[in-house]
Order: sequence, then C-alpha cells, then structure tokens
Amino acid sequence: MPLYCGQGIRLCDTVVYVYPVRIRAGQRHSDDFVEVVVSVSLKGRSLLTWLDYDAREIRYLLDLSRQVKAESKSGAVFQRFAGKTIALLFEKRSTRTRCSFETAFGEEGGHPVFLSTADIQLGAKESIEDTARVLGRMFSAIQFRGFRQQTVEILARFSGVPVYNGLTDEFHPTQALADIMTLEENFGPAQGKTLCFVGDGRNNVANSLLVICAKLGVNFTVICPPELSPDTALWERCAGLADASGAQLRVSADTAAVAGAEAIYTDVWVSMGEEGKKAERTALLSPYQVNQALMDKTGRQDAIFLHCLPAVKGEEVTAAVIDGPQSRAWDQAENRKHTIKAIMLATI
Repeated sequence: MPLYCGQGIRLCDTVVYVYPVRIRAGQRHSDDFVEVVVSVSLKGRSLLTWLDYDAREIRYLLDLSRQVKAESKSGAVFQRFAGKTIALLFEKRSTRTRCSFETAFGEEGGHPVFLSTADIQLGAKESIEDTARVLGRMFSAIQFRGFRQQTVEILARFSGVPVYNGLTDEFHPTQALADIMTLEENFGPAQGKTLCFVGDGRNNVANSLLVICAKLGVNFTVICPPELSPDTALWERCAGLADASGAQLRVSADTAAVAGAEAIYTDVWVSMGEEGKKAERTALLSPYQVNQALMDKTGRQDAIFLHCLPAVKGEEVTAAVIDGPQSRAWDQAENRKHTIKAIMLATI
C-alpha cells in the first residue's frame, strides 16, 4: 500500500510513518530517495509535558485526534475503554478538562471516578507516593489537575499506569494539543504558521504553547510586559528545539509584533491561586487587551482568535472579539475532548 510523506498506517498498537529521505550525492544519484520507516507506539506513556514527546509522536496524536473527531461527527459508537477505569484527581476546579476526560472515557465504555481533595488524602494524611501506589493498583490511568508540577510527576513515577497532566502551575499540555488542532483546522499543517500569545508570558498555557510550537516548527511570539516574560531556562531549552524544527521564537513588549500572525491567543490576567495579584496584573496587562484593533494589526482578514477559557470579557479580550466571527474559542473547547480521547486511546 503506497504511503505519502508523513502519512501513518496503524499496525496493532503501533503507527508506522514513511518519510522519503534524500540520498547524499556520491552514494547514489543526488535526486534518489529511500523510504525511512518510523514507528510510533505510545502504550503505557504518561503525558506530563510536551518536552517528553518528539514531533512524530505529537503529530500522531494530532492525526488520531482528527480521526476521533470524525468518528464523533459520524455518530459512530465504540467501546474501546470497556473494562477500564480512570481516576480523575482535582485540586483545582474545571469545566473543560473534567468534562472532556469524563465524557471521552465514559462514552467509550470506561468508568471515570472523580476525586477531589475533599475525597482522598492526596498529600495530607497520606503521601503522594503512597496514593500513587494505591491508585495504580485500582485504575487503568490517572489524571491530575492541580498546583505543583512535582505532584503529577510523582504520580507518574510511583503509580505504574499512564498519568495525564490536566493542568499544573507550570504546564497545560492537553490544552496545547487542542490549540494546535484548532490552528490546523483553519490553516492546514501548523509548521511555518505563526501563533502569538498576548498576555502573561509565564503562565502554564504560554509555557505549553512554547514547547509544542518549538517541537512542531510553529512560529511562536509572546507579547507581554517585561515583568511577565517567559521563564529564561524554559525559553533557552525551547530555543534549541526550535533550531531543529525551524520554528522562530520571539518575545516582544510591542503589540505590533502580531503582524502577519495567523492566530492571536490570550488567557485570563489572573490565574487560579493568584487572585491577590489582580490589581497588579490588571495594571500591567491592560495595554495588552485583545480587541478588534489588535486583531486588525495582524493585517490578515482570516486571522483567528484563540482562548483556553474561561474568559473574563472586557479584561483580556473584548466581547466583540471572543463572540465575533474571528473567534475559534468554542472549537478549541470542543477539541479538548477529541484530543484528550486521542491521548487516552494511544496510551492506555
């Protein structure tokens, strides 16, 4: 069966991709190609941050996400998680993450169990390590949404089952995958496209976008006040990844840097757990509100607006933009479910 460059075919639990690679001059004719077969299998893997995944693996998950969405739209019903269970651990409230995991797992025949800090002894009377050991013997997988990145890493280390980061203070990887899927639904392959994040450049969404864009060759610009610039160590690490993928990474305090961008992205000015900094953040970020004037600065009529939600209309974005024709925030929200289902299908 002939395959095109980068097209994958599923063989049991492994997806095989075929890439044509040019032979060096002197070995054979310089225009000759050979096929390099690269297999992708993610069974048993956790998703803590996209730093742990390479571009082929992320691309496989995007391909699977599109397949899952098409299945959903066709009305097809499967039971691929029948006999499986997942523990959903929540320190922080959630709409999209909880609903995505519960519906994606449940409609495939699996049994999701929601556990808040009021329900279990997560790091209180029982150590996180011991909680991980117990849950790993009872569940097929674990999702954690909370504060410390270290918590989700401990769960992955000691549980023995796939663990998914539903959000920590440092990273929000499942959100970033849905963001790239939404970008590609509007503009085709994300490589070479430009995504601008406007707002708090050190938050978990900006961090995860930085990583996934650097891996996939997506140009990524952070537009923020200097006080809220991305973490230097993470930026330097991603700069090395961008060198390999061809992505262009930039930080600017000037909103004019959105020129030419396919997408403008923002998030709330005050993240969960930082409510005491609202006045300070509002003063810093008010000049970075996404309004129609900022959208127009892209110079593209087809530019889209993205937001991870929930949004505070009138602060980081105007109602006219998020509710307007350029907004794809609701597609993003839906794509959270499809991408999360794809992640679980690939790893459980």
